[in-house]
Amino acid sequence: MEADRIDWKTGTWRRRPGKKPDAEIVIAGDWAPIRNFSEGLLENPEAVYGDLLPVLREGHLRIVNLECPLVKDGKPVWKSGSVLKGLPEHITGLTTVPFEVVTLGNNHVFDYGTEAFIATRALLSQNGIRFTGAGLSLEEAKTPVQVTVNGVTVGVISFGEGEDLTAAAPDKAGVLGWDIDGIIEAIQALRSRVHVVIVVCHAGVEYIPFPPPYLADALARMADAGADLVIGHHPHVPQGIQIQKGVPICFSLGNFVFFQPTDLFFRKVGYLVKAGVCKEGLESLAILPYGIGQERLFRLKGTALDAFLKKLEALSRPLARREEIAHAWHGFFKHYGKDGFTREITGILAEFEKEPRKGAAMFRNRLTTLQHARHLIELMTRIMEGTLDDAPAWAVAFVEEYFSRRVGDGFFE
Repeated sequence: MEADRIDWKTGTWRRRPGKKPDAEIVIAGDWAPIRNFSEGLLENPEAVYGDLLPVLREGHLRIVNLECPLVKDGKPVWKSGSVLKGLPEHITGLTTVPFEVVTLGNNHVFDYGTEAFIATRALLSQNGIRFTGAGLSLEEAKTPVQVTVNGVTVGVISFGEGEDLTAAAPDKAGVLGWDIDGIIEAIQALRSRVHVVIVVCHAGVEYIPFPPPYLADALARMADAGADLVIGHHPHVPQGIQIQKGVPICFSLGNFVFFQPTDLFFRKVGYLVKAGVCKEGLESLAILPYGIGQERLFRLKGTALDAFLKKLEALSRPLARREEIAHAWHGFFKHYGKDGFTREITGILAEFEKEPRKGAAMFRNRLTTLQHARHLIELMTRIMEGTLDDAPAWAVAFVEEYFSRRVGDGFFE
């Protein structure tokens, strides 16, 4: 198979056919012991992973995004979106697999402030779990994890958009935020010390089927700068895969151990990535789709698996060309439209009236976070230019499917 193509019938990619990797790394998306999964992760954590558990344990190294602090008590911060927290006892949900590395460059790890972050970091260390992407200073937040498995040294960098002004600074705790030039420098520095560089990015607009152009451009730059594999999450839905000059970019793995009380189909499916590595770099990639049930995860099989891979192929096709990514982004604007903007602003004003601190956090986040700022600026520009309705029908159809398709409409056997 050519190094720039995925075999969508099997959900696999190989750089050199016939070459066996020295180690396999399993990478998962957002993990938070909340809602339906909270009790299960305390009482029987293995059961929550369902028949994905053997797949996870087959790897030589496991990486997941820890999407919240794990503390008993604390005071939530004022922020734009949901405020999440698990308990220290939920750590068994990570150690039972076990996940050896967690990424922290996300928009929830500081939901209960700096003290809760410090306690969570200590809990991870006590349980032998490595972490990257957040710290008490910018220097700590950008420090990558380096780990050697079967003779292959792997480096992991984690970053996000620094929502709610949570980006770290030289003298400020926070996450590694949206400093693309700085992250590229970190990739190049790490490149000289390890065999494989994995970049994990928590960014983009939630719930839509395609990455925004600014995000696609940034992650392509990272692939060109020396990353072997780029992994994305935060949208809470699966998005497609681009092969950028032989480097796979998975824009969103979708929800993992992250339960959302909805029957919208694409928020109930996701995929693991199994990366085969050797001293020469990334050798192979396998896409492992799953569904999210009321109490546990389960692998997609048979016709459900075939349908998921076919959909992911369709989502990936436009990612090969910059102009098609822009068309897909336009499809989101057309779906969202003037009515969507009105609903969003009305909701913020209602929150502002009820609790000014919450409303202020929501409005501030629209101004300071790139995903919201780019969305609103381009939306307003298209309204002014009269081009809002010119989006390609295929792009609009994808977005409408993501916001309307329900569990039970297909895929699951």
